[in-house]
Amino acid sequence: MAADLLSPQVVKAEFDPVPPHPPFPQLPTQTLEQALAPASFRHPDASREALLSGVLVGFALKRGKRRTIGFSVGPEGLSVSAPKWVPLAEIDRSVHEKASWILKKLQETRDRHSRMESARVDWQDGATVPFMGGELVLLLDPRQQRSAVGAQLSRQPGPTLGAPSDPRAGSRQVLELGLAHSASATQIRDAAQAWLMRHAKQLFEERLNHYAPRLGVSWQRLSLSSAGTRWGSASADGSIRLNWRLIHFKLSVIDYVVVHELSHLRVMDHSPRFWDTVRAIVPDYAELRGQLKDELVPKW
Repeated sequence: MAADLLSPQVVKAEFDPVPPHPPFPQLPTQTLEQALAPASFRHPDASREALLSGVLVGFALKRGKRRTIGFSVGPEGLSVSAPKWVPLAEIDRSVHEKASWILKKLQETRDRHSRMESARVDWQDGATVPFMGGELVLLLDPRQQRSAVGAQLSRQPGPTLGAPSDPRAGSRQVLELGLAHSASATQIRDAAQAWLMRHAKQLFEERLNHYAPRLGVSWQRLSLSSAGTRWGSASADGSIRLNWRLIHFKLSVIDYVVVHELSHLRVMDHSPRFWDTVRAIVPDYAELRGQLKDELVPKW
């Protein structure tokens, strides 16, 4: 039996503004066809369409052995799952009834994807990646090629990369990678990821050892995951899985996930008793959980 901590993909929706009026600058002139064309969301496997509040939505329809009509919105768009016996007219009616929810989630997903694209790392000398709530500067240093780990973390004078109250103000964290200046983007990315994963595992083990006695539990094995939608999981045998990308977040968020999974060794569900267990160690867990939903991490 295992319990999981999911990472919901929820962001604030942003819709196209109403065209401005003079004296503000005018928008580019549109053709009549462009002006009349509805906004659209189309799933790559779309087999049906619905016009919802002027927005054309192409959705993937899946039939199966189920009792109700279900809706899910992901990066590709809207998927509708329905029992084999439900007529198409009833499915279409259900889609229109859920129009407000569907459009909200589709816009949130599109906006989040746009933000994730803007957060993409340009893997080159001097690139920055989120690290422990701040930023880590990647510098290529061929001298580090002789190092056993091929990288070295240091702190150098530079602009503040953490919060204004961060005691590290006035310095920046630098990861010197043992790569030639001619290294490819793939080589830089792989070297940075290898170091971050090693650092993450060491930190996670330290935090597990710190919180396990406070919860009266004993963990047996830690493994790292690269799951796209799951931050961690715990099994009744004491096995813990944590997503290495948690290393992008500040320590308090990492600690929340660690406590969350250790708490499952006492309560293997998400009942009120489970959340009381988490709250006893991390009173502000709801705020930290929200940061897991809202903050973006780079695409690897």
